[in-house]
Amino acid sequence: MAADESHFDIVLKPQIADIEGHPEHGPELRVMSVRATGAQGASGYPRYAGEGVEADIDPRTRTVEAVTVDGEELPYGWVALIAPDGDGQGGG
Repeated sequence: MAADESHFDIVLKPQIADIEGHPEHGPELRVMSVRATGAQGASGYPRYAGEGVEADIDPRTRTVEAVTVDGEELPYGWVALIAPDGDGQGGG
């Protein structure tokens, strides 16, 4: 695993719809830092954990493939995204 794949910040947002019904993400509700655990998650992607979050993340596409927050699945309509570069993602 490359150094830049050892740490990510995950952003939780509600997914809402605009006036025409197109999905869009609402404001950030919570940002959590996670680090690689060295394990593989049930989804087949590397497992990351930290700050009450366990997530399977595809580091190549920067996609959260599976996530639990404080031991629970996300509520319906919430999304977990990787923070953009410059907002805390990186190695270390």
